[in-house]
Parts: sequence; structure tokens; C-alpha cells
Amino acid sequence: MPIIAQPVAAPRLLTAGDHTLIMIDFQSQMSFATKSIDAVTLRNNAALVARAAAGFDVSTILTTVAEKTFSGPMYEEITEAFKGQKLIDRTSMNTWEDAHVIEQVNAIGKTRIVLAGLWTSVCIVGPALSALAQGFEVYVVADACGDVSDEAHDRAMDRIIQAGGQPITALQYLLELQRDWARTETYELTTGIAKKFGGSYGLGIIYARAMFGGHGG
Repeated sequence: MPIIAQPVAAPRLLTAGDHTLIMIDFQSQMSFATKSIDAVTLRNNAALVARAAAGFDVSTILTTVAEKTFSGPMYEEITEAFKGQKLIDRTSMNTWEDAHVIEQVNAIGKTRIVLAGLWTSVCIVGPALSALAQGFEVYVVADACGDVSDEAHDRAMDRIIQAGGQPITALQYLLELQRDWARTETYELTTGIAKKFGGSYGLGIIYARAMFGGHGG
């Protein structure tokens, strides 16, 4: 029998209300040794994810490790997007082993988890594999993660994908939340974030508006 196409989204695509974003260990000490992505790009992509999540009212958990004693504060690009939100500081490398984080995950009650943070091979692999083992769907924002080498980051992503995790990118995350330019209530939010943090795509939006009054992606 022929397959009949339908104008509906695939169930694996994210929506603002179906997942919890966990942003992990975006801190100075972790950044110093990160080599798989440069610091400017990493901070930009982390900001893009944070602004997208805050703008679309995504359930978000912010967590650090040894903030006061070793690793330093979380990036301002993230904390400014979630003004007043309390950060969970941990001792465990694996966020999923922290009781306070899990308490929030359970209180939010969503079965999809999106992860971003440092380092991919430790603080992202840990919660990714742990959540997958417990039946959660897991997405990892690959270009809002980093590690001590390309090899470390790539092998960590391989390991997560082989276990069933799904890789995405920061800009993809933003545009997947918007999905349709006819959603006018979030149009300016999405294009505004893209203009500031979307690299050459953002420049294209600025150009189209300036030259032609253009809209859309």
C-alpha cells in the first residue's frame, strides 16, 4: 500500500512544552581546558540556547559543580536569561546523581531531557546515559558542549548516540521551538535571538530586513 503523507510534525521534534533543558557546568574552570570549541563560540551558543529556552518558557534547570571552591560562576550569558533563578550546585560529576537535580526533574515531570554543558565526556555523558537508562528521551546540544580535545568530545557524542541520544545544535534548537514563521507571537523573539547569536544566519536576517523588509527564515 502507498504511504500517505500528512502535514504533521514528526513526534521526535521538540516543542517548548515537552522537555526539560538542563544546562550544566558552564563555568570558568571548566572552560579553561576546553579545546574542542573556542570560548567565544561556546559562550555564544550557550547564550542562544538559554535565550531560546527562556523566551519560549521551557522548563530549565541550571546547575554548577563546586562553584564557590573551584569552578567559578556560571556564564552571565546564561544567568542573565534566567534572572532570579536559583542554581543547583553539586559535588557529583554526574548531574543525574544529584538528589536536588533529580527532585526538580521529577517535579517538572517531563520525559524528554535536553542537555548542554561542559565537559561532554564527563558531565554530559553521565546524565545522558543515566537518563536514557531510566527511560527518558535525551537530546544533546552538541555545539553548546565542549571537551578537552576534539577526540574527547566526538567519542562522547558517539557514546551518547549509540545509547539512543539525539544530537542537535543550538540554532536548530531555537528554530525547532519556533517551527513555523506563522507563529507571530514568537516571531520577533526568534529572529531577535538569531540576529544576536545566530552568526551568518543572523546577518542574513538583518540584511533582508534592511534591504527588502524581509521576513521568515
